[in-house]
Amino acid sequence: MKITDILKRDEYGLSFEVFPPKTDSRYDSVKTATEKIADLKPTFISVTYGAGGGTSQYTLDIAKNIRDRKNITSLAHLTCVSSDRETVKAKIEAMKKAGIENIMALRGDLTPELMESDPSEREYRYATELIEDIKSISSDFCIGGACYPEIHPESENQREDIKHLKEKVDAGAEFLTTQMFFDNNLFFNFLYKIREAGITVPVLPGIMPITNANQVDRAIKLSGSFMPQRFKSLVDRFGNDPDAMKQAGIAYATDQIIDLYANGIRNVHVYSMNKPDVAAAIRSNLSDIIGKAF
Repeated sequence: MKITDILKRDEYGLSFEVFPPKTDSRYDSVKTATEKIADLKPTFISVTYGAGGGTSQYTLDIAKNIRDRKNITSLAHLTCVSSDRETVKAKIEAMKKAGIENIMALRGDLTPELMESDPSEREYRYATELIEDIKSISSDFCIGGACYPEIHPESENQREDIKHLKEKVDAGAEFLTTQMFFDNNLFFNFLYKIREAGITVPVLPGIMPITNANQVDRAIKLSGSFMPQRFKSLVDRFGNDPDAMKQAGIAYATDQIIDLYANGIRNVHVYSMNKPDVAAAIRSNLSDIIGKAF
């Protein structure tokens, strides 16, 4: 099923993101974890691609397994900045052959090697170019894109960022998923601004449950996320107690999701970090909301 069809449902939905293994030895454990998350019956599961495409060989395997064995719609990520057009074309054809209907089209992270290289020598520089190529190869895919409520780290300002986001949507992105954020007001403000700019596709807010204190610095480094005082107080109080921090982090993420639902958002995407217990706890906290008509 295409993600855009799922997002048309008149009910509250919850989806999860998982990532493929980095090594062969981790494949079975990651497969088991993703299957347990699929058992929670999310609206769909997205499978990441990995920095520099390093774990790309497993993305399709995990996405196909989730769909075939668990009957859960899957969304396979595809990045382009570290690839040439022939490689990308082969990946797209493989996804099509495997029956994957949904692709998250991303530029991908700039590895140290790429940052030292001449940008003009790259075959891909922007996700928009990847979206255009997917469309040219097949019109059967439902294509998603990423967006940043707090501005892409490489953009000069939000106006420029939204301008490029509009280009991405005009190229064929049919829905968007946000980078993680910890203050819902940032998301609502962002949503208002992109609607003003003429971006009308569905936008899925991305929520990251922070279940240990070490994740905080990484989250800030990856996304530049603003940490509200309420969240900082939570980490300061419970960060040294793993069990308490896990419970508090799940509660904070759940509270964000409930607030989003209460303010008109139909579907929320959770970055599960391949943790079935965390995903299950959030799903349980929302058991009488998920699937209910609004």
